[in-house]
Amino acid sequence: MSKKQVTYKDSGVDVEAGEKLVNSIKDVVKDTHNVSVLSNIGGFGALFQPNFSSMDEPVLVSSVDGVGTKLIVAFKTNKHDTVGQDLVNHCVNDIAVCGATPLFFMDYFSTGSLKQEVGFQVISGFAKACRENGVALIGGETAEMPDIYNEGEFDLAGTIVGAVDKSKLISGDKITKGDLVIGFKSSGLHTNGYSLARKVLFSEFDIDDTPDGFSQSIGDELLTIHKSYLELITSLKEINGVNGFSHITGGGLISNTKRVLPDGLDLDIDWESWDRPGIFKLIQNTGNVPEEDMRRTFNLGIGLVAVISPKAYNQVKEKSKALCEEPIEIGRVV
Repeated sequence: MSKKQVTYKDSGVDVEAGEKLVNSIKDVVKDTHNVSVLSNIGGFGALFQPNFSSMDEPVLVSSVDGVGTKLIVAFKTNKHDTVGQDLVNHCVNDIAVCGATPLFFMDYFSTGSLKQEVGFQVISGFAKACRENGVALIGGETAEMPDIYNEGEFDLAGTIVGAVDKSKLISGDKITKGDLVIGFKSSGLHTNGYSLARKVLFSEFDIDDTPDGFSQSIGDELLTIHKSYLELITSLKEINGVNGFSHITGGGLISNTKRVLPDGLDLDIDWESWDRPGIFKLIQNTGNVPEEDMRRTFNLGIGLVAVISPKAYNQVKEKSKALCEEPIEIGRVV
């Protein structure tokens, strides 16, 4: 008696579904390409020919990240087109604060059982944010791994590469005592602190509940897209006296901004100098979360910090407002 044949699909991996997904995303991915991209998706390696003619000493700047447990909110709401945008914008900000212009992005999308529509939404989100930031989406990996993820779950990671002329790197080495700490508003939690936010909020609210004072559900509030600061940073970094930038991510405002401070300097932050968005107040009040935990977990409404000489403030204010951004003086370097 012959044994029953067992196929790869029987084990939970559908190669045909993966091929269909790749074919379905070719056009949205190609829309992000520019003259530097020498290959289409589907090859063994992505080809990118940068033009560094305007730089004397080009330096490549790269970053890799994920979106953490914000993904669980996407699963609960069955909304998958925003988390890809979150990831691209997060990575863009991480290299932009170094002075770099982003060049290309590559993604990793892994799931237990590939659902073509979900994959298409996620990757379309990558492509949308790449177009908005002028970044080429040149390749990635889609992995179907049964038994690793529960039904309907997936994970994301992304890598971005940019470039900056060595003489224009922004490292914070010019920051001095007396410099102003200028904050720029976030769009919400961005991509950090979701383990605490979920533990607190989902113990009191359903994903579709709209708390008093909010115009949208908890789910939609938590899925607010991580803001890109690329245009703002690009405008401000040319001002003499803009000495450093900090992208406020995991660890909060203090620990992230200290990463760019020279030894011997510290921050004096006025925590009452801006109004915290309602979502942070809701988290703190609902969970009775200590203030210390709030400050080291969330951005609390400030997603980007610029450390500047007082003499540069008027220029920073003018350029920021031209981009509809509000510069808020939130502290000083001491």
